Amino acid sequence: MGKNKLRKFAEMAQMDCVFQCGAREMLPDSPVLAMRGEWRNRFFHNDHPLLLELGCGHGDYTVGLARVYPDTNYIGVDIKGARMWAGAKQATAEGLTNVAFLRTNIEMLPHFFAADEVDGLWITFPDPQMKKATKRLTSTYFMERYRQLLRDGATIHLKTDSPFLYTYTRAMINTNHLPVLCDTDDLYGLNSPQGAQLSTIMADAKRLQTHYEHQWLERGLTIKYLAWQLPKQGTLVEPDIEIEKDTYRSYGRNYVSQANH
Repeated sequence: MGKNKLRKFAEMAQMDCVFQCGAREMLPDSPVLAMRGEWRNRFFHNDHPLLLELGCGHGDYTVGLARVYPDTNYIGVDIKGARMWAGAKQATAEGLTNVAFLRTNIEMLPHFFAADEVDGLWITFPDPQMKKATKRLTSTYFMERYRQLLRDGATIHLKTDSPFLYTYTRAMINTNHLPVLCDTDDLYGLNSPQGAQLSTIMADAKRLQTHYEHQWLERGLTIKYLAWQLPKQGTLVEPDIEIEKDTYRSYGRNYVSQANH
């Protein structure tokens, strides 16, 4: 591990807003496990809604949400601590009291949050994981895990530049008859949504942009956005669908020809 990463990890260890517990650190006496069911009482000291941003990366979206919505608590979740450092440092510098960061694997979330403790999720520009469905953050594999900590009917938001992930997620939602609140393949091209509720949802989705979102927009990619509710009841089924692969790399996002796939 490079000196810069070691410095960032050392700094984060001193930040009150950062909790760290990866799979290798999962011990019965880990302090962060004691937060399960107690995030509002022991950290936020209020009874405001609690939302998670999954795969928060540098944490800019988590911090942005916390700034814009001071009466909501936000926790950014990612396993990459060196990235998370930027958002945690900014939140600390600004003295934001409604934001925290949890460095862990997303599939381990039920260890850190009790049933009905979380009011909603933001999933912002995850790797589409085109090879394996169970690795996709919008798969039924993860939906079952989210059910263990979300309140019944909680809203999940997805913003993505990936046509593949957007198509897959729509199919997952439709296959399982999940209530859809918003569905657009061009978030910033949809100017006049019908209905007050949809207008509010769209305005919230447009209000902030991640670092990657700026990049994709500059490259001419449209931003896809889905918002749906996840009931606790009902058996979830994976969609049986063939989906065309994206024509650019998932992380480097460099355009590649179909011949390179």
